[in-house]
Amino acid sequence: MQPKEVLEFAREKGVQILDLRFTDLPGLWHHVSFPIHELEESNFEDGFGIDGSSIRGWASIHESDMLLIPDPGFPWMDPFCETPTLCMIGDVVDPISREHYPRDPRYVAKKAEAYLAYTGIADTAYFGAEAEFFIFDSIRFDQREHCGYYFIDSEEGRWNSGKEGDNRGYRPRYKEGYFPVPPTDHYQDLRSEMVRVMEQCGMTIECHHHEVATAGQTEIDQRFNTLVKSADNMLLYKYITRNVAQRHGKSVTFMPKPLFQDNGSGMHSHQSLWTKGKPLFAGDKYAGLSQMALWYIGGLLKHGPAISGLIAPTTNSYKRLVPGFEAPVNLAYSRRNRSAAVRIPMYSASPKAKRLEFRPPDPSCNPYLAFASMLMAGLDGIENKIDPGQPLDKDIYDLSPEELKNVPTMPGSLEEALNNLKKDHAFLLKGDVFTEDVLDTWINYKMKNEVHAVNLRPHPYEFALYYDI
Repeated sequence: MQPKEVLEFAREKGVQILDLRFTDLPGLWHHVSFPIHELEESNFEDGFGIDGSSIRGWASIHESDMLLIPDPGFPWMDPFCETPTLCMIGDVVDPISREHYPRDPRYVAKKAEAYLAYTGIADTAYFGAEAEFFIFDSIRFDQREHCGYYFIDSEEGRWNSGKEGDNRGYRPRYKEGYFPVPPTDHYQDLRSEMVRVMEQCGMTIECHHHEVATAGQTEIDQRFNTLVKSADNMLLYKYITRNVAQRHGKSVTFMPKPLFQDNGSGMHSHQSLWTKGKPLFAGDKYAGLSQMALWYIGGLLKHGPAISGLIAPTTNSYKRLVPGFEAPVNLAYSRRNRSAAVRIPMYSASPKAKRLEFRPPDPSCNPYLAFASMLMAGLDGIENKIDPGQPLDKDIYDLSPEELKNVPTMPGSLEEALNNLKKDHAFLLKGDVFTEDVLDTWINYKMKNEVHAVNLRPHPYEFALYYDI
């Protein structure tokens, strides 16, 4: 929409409140609301003033004044507010220089799209994210000087099979939730409601289903879109799933690995490059790929350890990315084989369907930074003609130690991932897409507030191991 169309849309819908959304560096949506009479056509250039001093990863207090410029291209009505509320995403601008704020993650993603066009390699990058999540009935956790614990409960959790009282018994076994019909699948109607609300807000959804784990693990698949739009949609996806669950007395988490010894939640990311409506990843090479697609894969595999600090950016991510379990830690590619980090889907022979799926990311990431980093890694592969090596068309989990030693792997911890990002990030700086300041801020924030914070605290299992030592 254009600004005038947004104002007309607001009048037609009887809007009373304008809600502007923006994203902090770790990837959490924030918002600020205004009476609708405050929205004028001039605001799409002049913006709205906000204080950015308390936003994680943003400016210090002495330079905290920021402007939010509404993006008229993506308005929607909030489906959860009693008062008619128009939502838009805001781009963050420095009020003095009138330049985009470099630490605004959405600006990083926009620069990645601009850099793609600048290279002449393609004019559009499409991303399709398959984000998994859990639906729980109850979550309790705390961490203090003298205690630390969490307790999860889910009516669908297999551990409730022996519950006394009203117990009908239908629950997915551990690692067997993919995908039985109701009543074993408890959340068909809840997922369908999430899908209805998503489509009401302008998203296009392809399917939904139960995932592998017990206790309500779920996946709702979105239609692919451009890089920035897909990242916008990912944040709206999280907002809708959480709020639909909330009004049914449930809680949704995108934490990658909340359950011990059951599957974690990934965010498999399908991606392809196009020019003037023509797909560029279809060709006559392996699995129907073009040479460009293979070089793109080469870039993802080469820089996988570095971008892991952005696509799997929590300490909990590396409870999922564990060798020998369900997540693809081995940096290899294959058609159909889901044990490879890069999979080439073979559902359709159509050139328009030709894409690759990068499987290590998880939904704890900031999608703007994650998608931008994957694109920059792939473009570096194309620009430098990085050979991805030979495909691995057998189950990686069945390889012998001798065979596995020649297959590079993802990092084993967030600290290792951040150290890889620190060493290998020149490809991210091309076109000023990422800056040294953004990467330094990200690495320092993650090290201080997550890596070191977790390392300092005793783990509950350490008491089982060491209390009587």
